[in-house]
Amino acid sequence: MATDSYGTGTPGEDAFPAIDTLTYEQARDELIETVKILELGQMSLDESLKYWERGEALAKACESHLDGASKRVEEALNARTTEEDSDSTQESSDPSNADRSTADNYDY
Repeated sequence: MATDSYGTGTPGEDAFPAIDTLTYEQARDELIETVKILELGQMSLDESLKYWERGEALAKACESHLDGASKRVEEALNARTTEEDSDSTQESSDPSNADRSTADNYDY
C-alpha cells in the first residue's frame, strides 16, 4: 500500500485528515501530492479510485476557499467604495466647500 505524508500507510488506518479541517494551502499541497501519486500509476484500481475521489474533494475544498476569499475581497472593496461615496457626499454638502468652489470660478 502507498504511504502518505499524513499517516503510516497501515492498512485500515484513516491516514488523511478531514478535508473540512484543512486550510487552503494544506488542501492545495495535498492535491498536488495526490496528482503526483496518481500520475505514477503504481497503485491498484481501487487505490487509484480512492486517491482520485480524495483529489476531487480537495479540489472542491480549494475552490470553496478561493470563493470565500474572493467574496471577502469584494465586500471590502464595496465597503471602501461606499465609504468614499459618503465622504464625497459630505464634502459637496459642506457649505464652506461650496463657497470656495463658487469663489474659484470668478476672475478678479
